[in-house]
Amino acid sequence: MLQRLKNLIHSIREAYAGPAAELGGAAASAARNGAARAASRIAGAKGALLALGALGAAGYLVYSHPPMQSVGRGEVGVRANRLTGELTEWRDGSVLVIPGLHDLRLYSLRDQSYRPSQASRADGPAPLQSVEGLSLGVDLTVRYALDAAKVAAVSKSLPDNIGGEIVEPAVQGVIYKTFARYTVREIFSTKRAEILQAIESELKPKLAADGVALKSVHMGKIDLPADYRRGMDALLAEELATEKMRYTLELKEKRVKEIGLEGEADKVRREKAAEASGREQIIAAKSQEEAMKHVLPFKQRQIEQRQLEAEAEKVARIRSAEGSAQARRIEANGEADARQKLAEAEVFRLERVGKANAEQMAREGALVTSHPLLIQKALADKLSDKVQVIIAPAPTDGSFIAGGLLGASAKPVVQSARAEGR
Repeated sequence: MLQRLKNLIHSIREAYAGPAAELGGAAASAARNGAARAASRIAGAKGALLALGALGAAGYLVYSHPPMQSVGRGEVGVRANRLTGELTEWRDGSVLVIPGLHDLRLYSLRDQSYRPSQASRADGPAPLQSVEGLSLGVDLTVRYALDAAKVAAVSKSLPDNIGGEIVEPAVQGVIYKTFARYTVREIFSTKRAEILQAIESELKPKLAADGVALKSVHMGKIDLPADYRRGMDALLAEELATEKMRYTLELKEKRVKEIGLEGEADKVRREKAAEASGREQIIAAKSQEEAMKHVLPFKQRQIEQRQLEAEAEKVARIRSAEGSAQARRIEANGEADARQKLAEAEVFRLERVGKANAEQMAREGALVTSHPLLIQKALADKLSDKVQVIIAPAPTDGSFIAGGLLGASAKPVVQSARAEGR
């Protein structure tokens, strides 16, 4: 907006800043065009200012009446549409509330208490009246809460102060009428539970009609008139003394009966104890006699059993000695037979080994005789792990190939080997 105003001022200055000689008719037309442009720019600036003002007003309206409102825990929100009359329930969370279109009312679902303080004292501003016409005070506590199932249905008729405009009139209308049907003595002592039951049964439907659920009714201290309290205290004291005397006489009478019963019980107990002692002695004697009848044969059988055990031990020892001797003889015979078998096996082995060696030597002699070069091969095999390469000329006379290595003594050895072959 400021930039537009600056541009407008700058264009007006440019329109009137030229020399007068050069203007003529062109200057007049330029002045008219500049005025028109200035007027249009001023109109645009006014429209922008109006739009900015409308935007600011809308922002202030949103700030003062936010469209999003929250419903806390333990509360219920009822949103009403002003155009259609539609009601919507909302629990924990945020609710869209458009100003001018929606109305949102929050109700607490927590338990609340109401205590009629004016009727709590007998000398208070509005005490309760008994059937005798005496004033008395009662400390009452009424616990109630909104019925979550009926909040939407009764939200249009619910006032802001539910406790003062719904609960208080209903409670007062019920309790004054209920207490007026009982005497002070009944209210103070014998009919408390009945009175509470009557109050609850009459108060619950009244509150339910307005969407309020009655939880409980408690009765505390009862404030009686001073004169009546003194008379009541004296009457109660006399009644307590009478009751105490009656209970004392009954207790003494029961005590006498108890002493007589205890004597009879002691007599019967002693007779039973003597009878039981005699029976115990008789039973003990009979038991001992019966036990001796069984003990003597048992002792006799023990003696016979020990004799039989001694005889059995003697026979067992004899049998054990005979078995040991026989086992030793069998072991000796077995050892002798085993040694003889070992000797025969050793002789047989030596005989067979000798025969095998003789046969092997015969075969080797025949083989060497038939193939004399085997001796050279055997020598080469013997020297193969010590000598890697052996270079020797082949003998022309067919003698031993290693004769040149062994010297002159090799030839007689080959000749003697040939002679043995022959």
